[in-house]
Amino acid sequence: MHADKTAALSPAPVLQLTMAFYGSQALVSAVELDVFTQLADEPLPLEEAERALGIDPRGARDFLDALVALDLLDRDESGYRSSTVARRYLDRREPTYVGGYAMMAKHYLMPMWGKLTDAVRTGAPQVPTGGGFFDGYQDPNAARPFLGAMDAVNAQVSRELTELVDWERYTSFVDVGGARGNLAATLVNRYPDLGGTVFDLPQIEPFFQEHVEALGVADRVGFRAGDFFDDPLPQADVHILGHILHYYGAKERRQILESVYESANPGGGIVVYDRMIDDERSERALSLLGSLNMLLTSDGGREYTLGECHDWLREAGFEVQMSEPVGGMDVLVFATKPSAAS
Repeated sequence: MHADKTAALSPAPVLQLTMAFYGSQALVSAVELDVFTQLADEPLPLEEAERALGIDPRGARDFLDALVALDLLDRDESGYRSSTVARRYLDRREPTYVGGYAMMAKHYLMPMWGKLTDAVRTGAPQVPTGGGFFDGYQDPNAARPFLGAMDAVNAQVSRELTELVDWERYTSFVDVGGARGNLAATLVNRYPDLGGTVFDLPQIEPFFQEHVEALGVADRVGFRAGDFFDDPLPQADVHILGHILHYYGAKERRQILESVYESANPGGGIVVYDRMIDDERSERALSLLGSLNMLLTSDGGREYTLGECHDWLREAGFEVQMSEPVGGMDVLVFATKPSAAS
């Protein structure tokens, strides 16, 4: 009986996982070739698509049909056209474009993931000597697409955040590590009585100023340059920590949360969102893999469970009020600081 069950097993799931990088690389190549912008407006027959994309006929049909199978292109008798999801997120003319993330994966993440065995053996990050993907934001041509991709990745979280917290109770917030101010702009546009501040490293400020001016919120969202390990956070009703805590070890997380507590007005709150792991550590595979990404890219970071997040917030003095999945991949937690009277 045992032999019969073993014989019925197929290696297909293992082989499919082994070859999963095929699809990732097909997406990256399509972004490099600007497939989804070129094919966004109208379908093109195969030969016209080959010319428009500058690709050789030998591999063109298989390449485009693979993108059809991956639900990134549609195909009918008139030719190939970007799918609905690709037109929204992979047409570089759209504000929701996330192609910059694909290029970051190619140039930065994929080479490091090839060193996962070394990271697991040693516990040491595998970041190349000389800095990360955009070398301290010194190259605007590299930094701007990535920052734009981060804005697009977090756009759904931003929209859901406007609904999950009763912002009408508050007048001010700080987005800690808020980069170009995209989330802050979403909040102040929805709630005119809110004023926001982005707290981030000095080299981010030119990108912030450029972006908030383009969004028309430069008079309502300010920038405070600093490092949250060395500088006090601005005082505000609510502080937002999005994709921050997972990058640091236990000591640094505790320091950040203590700093937020000190800077939060009585009766104010804190928002934390990250790609949190389920408490049983068995269901959210992408979050667990994301934790390995933190192993590869940081000195002490990792993804963490919802229960751990609750514990850390309570240890800092906050009272957890709500936890909700957001954005398709993250979990958001809102906690409050007791008012002076309580």
